[in-house]
Amino acid sequence: MNMTLTRRAALTAIAASTARASAVNSAPTVGLLGAGGRGTFVAGLIAKHTPARVVALCDLFDEKLDQAKRSIGLENPALYKDLHKMLASGIDAVVIATPVFLHADHLEAAIKAGKHIYIEKPAAADVEGCKRVMRLADGADRKLNISFGFQRRYAQVYLNAKRMADSGAIGRIHMGFARFIKNVPGPTTSAKPVPPATGIDKIKEWVKWKDLSGDLIVENNVHLIDVLNWFLGGRPLSAVGSGGATKPTRGNLSDHNLVAFEYPHGVQGQLSGATLAPPGYRDVVEQFFGDTGVIETSENHWRHFRAPGQETFEKSPRNIAIDSVAAFVERVRTGKVENTAVRGAESTLTAILGRMAIERRREVAWDEMMKG
Repeated sequence: MNMTLTRRAALTAIAASTARASAVNSAPTVGLLGAGGRGTFVAGLIAKHTPARVVALCDLFDEKLDQAKRSIGLENPALYKDLHKMLASGIDAVVIATPVFLHADHLEAAIKAGKHIYIEKPAAADVEGCKRVMRLADGADRKLNISFGFQRRYAQVYLNAKRMADSGAIGRIHMGFARFIKNVPGPTTSAKPVPPATGIDKIKEWVKWKDLSGDLIVENNVHLIDVLNWFLGGRPLSAVGSGGATKPTRGNLSDHNLVAFEYPHGVQGQLSGATLAPPGYRDVVEQFFGDTGVIETSENHWRHFRAPGQETFEKSPRNIAIDSVAAFVERVRTGKVENTAVRGAESTLTAILGRMAIERRREVAWDEMMKG
């Protein structure tokens, strides 16, 4: 037996346990891994709207670290380029907002370090990555919070709508429909994009390429797919779809997709996603159709339609991402535990199922995807 390794493992476990205990009923300390736009936004919300303290930033690029420090308003955070050094620094929790293709690697590192984890969606860009995330979640310390950035699950408007749906107010839901239409600027030149060759180039350009990001349906539309799974009671059995690229893109991404998911008991789920809208246009909504009414949800409102002229409408009181990070910090602070990694991976797999149906131009079953 290697006594050095055994002692090191024991000390690591003790340190992780002590860090978890110190977070309870105190101000948890948080480190940000991935200081890009999304990570900086999430860490900023934590710093502004929760009792937690953002004390560390980690990124490969100095300009990202400097920009995040200024944007979040941090006076003297610890700055790292090595994620393992940040994870060993004594922080209670970590926000993982790195490129999608690195999520499983970084999740594993954070779990091994004994940190509470808020990780941005999606779980991975491919099936094997999602399977790995589920294995990691199953093997994680049961005292760790592992939360995916599917913020709709924690928003006041969504929770009110879900309670209304669960009460039977619209009867049995037969169909869920999700629409994510927005604008994304195209390339500035007509030159054919060149796939990144080096590791650094992949990190810089991940959002442009299917194998690194998962494509439009996985990287972006997965938010709404997660809501479909939530309101319809689980994952689908199969999918058919179509999609592709109508205009030149910055890499090899699709700019439109249309997918029909078959859920158990004949329930239908439909997704329409596109980046073909003109600048400034955005239409992001989910609708659930029952025997006696319709429930509509979005990041800005929820609506209960009963009959013409008879409906309930409520606006969201704040950005729904605030609800998500506040709930995460409260769980860390109070010792309440939630591990949503398997659920997050299943929503990601649902998006991948839709992508496979589009690419293969035929119906693809969940079981086929998981065996492939």
